[in-house]
Amino acid sequence: MKFGPVPLDDARGAILAHSVSYSGGRLRKGRVIEAADQEVLARAGITEVTVARLDPGDIGEDHAAERLARALVPDPELAGLRLGKAATGRVNIYAQDIGVVEVLADRIDALNALHPMITVATVPKWQRVSSRNMVATVKIIAYGVPEAALDAACLAGQAGLRLRRVACKSACLIQTTVDAGENGDKGYSATKDRLDRMGVALSPNQVVAHEIDPLATALKQANADILLILTGSATSDALDVAPQALRAAGGEVTHFGMPVDPGNLLFFGHLQGKPVIGLPGCAKSPAMNGADWVLERLLCGVPVTSQDIAGMGVGGLLKEIPQRGRLRDA
Repeated sequence: MKFGPVPLDDARGAILAHSVSYSGGRLRKGRVIEAADQEVLARAGITEVTVARLDPGDIGEDHAAERLARALVPDPELAGLRLGKAATGRVNIYAQDIGVVEVLADRIDALNALHPMITVATVPKWQRVSSRNMVATVKIIAYGVPEAALDAACLAGQAGLRLRRVACKSACLIQTTVDAGENGDKGYSATKDRLDRMGVALSPNQVVAHEIDPLATALKQANADILLILTGSATSDALDVAPQALRAAGGEVTHFGMPVDPGNLLFFGHLQGKPVIGLPGCAKSPAMNGADWVLERLLCGVPVTSQDIAGMGVGGLLKEIPQRGRLRDA
């Protein structure tokens, strides 16, 4: 692509690179200059304009952005995403439903490294989104790019984005108490808010004694797509009451603990094919904590492994929750 100032007489068919104001009007950048535009600018005393001209083998910004967006999302309906209309070298990509965004970061990184004028920006991996939230934007920075570079970017980023819709439609929260007078309303309310924003129904509040047997019985009797445990006393070991209750019910503990704060004392596993999460005590607050990252993924049918948990430490220092029993800097 050629770029720079040219005499007005030589500008026909070129792309106006900088907006030009004149008495009574304004020609906006990105406009393809026509004979009528030259006449208007000449009458205004303008003799030179800055333009861009595509070289043979270049492709214009809007067509390039649209092609790259369609490579990233070849089947929008299947991917749960919607492509916006190309304009000024940009195509925005939106969620069609509630869920978490699967971003194949290696593909996005690869296409962004191919040509400085070809860019894609996305939300973080596994970001929770609602319908119509923007999840990515494709932006061609220049007025045109070499088609060969665009083809390479389309290949590198092929199917690099999709929405993982909510797969669990119902949840059961079982709370334990060491105080017979504790009703668990605070934990139930915070959990319900989390599930409401994901469109997941929560069964009625259920509180049992903080002992292995009653908790195991409640787990076995629970009838929901995902089971949540919130204990009245912090789960401080993989052999503590809640993990042992899950094992006693016939389930398995997959992982205990996480390098995210607040949220360290989380564990998760499964029971009869259903995911089970032992929520940390900070989940009684509506503030973001590490359990949100695990809960949102599992609700959307995204497996979570110990390796996934180990990778959450960078960025895992979240905002402190003042209501915690023991603050970091105490």
